[in-house]
Amino acid sequence: MHRLLKTTLLALCLTPLLAQAAGKAHVHGIAKLDVAVESTKITLQLESPLDNLLGFERAPRTDAERQQADALVTRLKAAAAMFRIDPAAQCTLGKVDLASSALKLGQPDPSEEGHADIDGTFEFDCADASKAAYIDVGLFDYKRLQRLEVQVAAPKGQFKRDLKRPATRIVLTK
Repeated sequence: MHRLLKTTLLALCLTPLLAQAAGKAHVHGIAKLDVAVESTKITLQLESPLDNLLGFERAPRTDAERQQADALVTRLKAAAAMFRIDPAAQCTLGKVDLASSALKLGQPDPSEEGHADIDGTFEFDCADASKAAYIDVGLFDYKRLQRLEVQVAAPKGQFKRDLKRPATRIVLTK
């Protein structure tokens, strides 16, 4: 079972890379979130057009835009407030990686020209991740985001969910 979960996690991790190589779909109002649940870890991978979270999809040009972008990055780095995992799993925020060419985060992506995204990987270390029944998501605080396409890979199965505003809870069971 552990090997199957690792294979599924690898597939979830490679899916965004394959999509990027094939020309990543970029749809305003929609973001993607992959959730992988392992025995002691929950990993979230977010892909979103910057427009969903900032209202523009290019490098900030004004002081106000720079402040807005800085606030977004700060909020995403404090991911435990953005992604509230069921307390039964006893999770704490571990590693956070953010990437956006327009915001000069991570490795530059020349394919982003004109349609900039932000990608994030958020790792949570848990006492028992299998006890997590849900994750509450604070992404809909950003008014331009209308839908979150969610893929979940967990010991109890793999499935997709669409979370639409105003819903905020991802249930981690089929």
